[in-house]
Amino acid sequence: MTPDNLDLRKQEAAQAAIEHIKPLLNSKSIIGVGTGSTTNHFIDGLAAIAPLFDACVASSEASAARLRSHGLTVLDLNAVDEVTVYVDGADEVNAQRCLIKGGGGALTREKIVAAAADDFVCIVDHTKVVDVLGRFPLPVEVIPMARGLVARKLAGLGGQPLLRADFTTDNGNIILDLHGLDIIDPPALEAELNNLVGAVCNGLFTAQRPSTVFVAGEGGVRQLG
Repeated sequence: MTPDNLDLRKQEAAQAAIEHIKPLLNSKSIIGVGTGSTTNHFIDGLAAIAPLFDACVASSEASAARLRSHGLTVLDLNAVDEVTVYVDGADEVNAQRCLIKGGGGALTREKIVAAAADDFVCIVDHTKVVDVLGRFPLPVEVIPMARGLVARKLAGLGGQPLLRADFTTDNGNIILDLHGLDIIDPPALEAELNNLVGAVCNGLFTAQRPSTVFVAGEGGVRQLG
């Protein structure tokens, strides 16, 4: 598939999410917005339905800037009582709607907004759908002084942790990308990683998995969930 065709698939998934959330919105609605290339198309589509909702909460500084460029109001999550729906992409998704996220480095804030939202909608192109998670390296956000400690623990799981070069998260932390794992039991691994001292967050979304995933492919957009 050419880059242009893949970008078109991402646009189609984003537009499916726009149509899906319209009936959920009212003048007081707050929309949570994720991070990444597919989500950027969703952000662009939000501008056309701006009168249907109040404001947005962004999972990254980059998404906040793009939202503001369209004239949309961006609020701090602590300033809102309720997030109506959260829309974001994913790096991998399986048939059970478990995700790997964090390729753009915003996994911690993404997981926070997903947890705060009443509903979570995921948008992907068909290349992100897998039978077993783990082909895409699993990101783990780590406090810098714990880099060695966490890396050794991750290596003990059978994978190869690699420092993401020249990258700092919006929270001031580093990311270790865990390569070479076949993640047979995503919820169990997420729970285990949650208990690693020095690890802030990991890119497995199982407790905060989406209720709906829109997958855009050559035959159109299909829905998981």
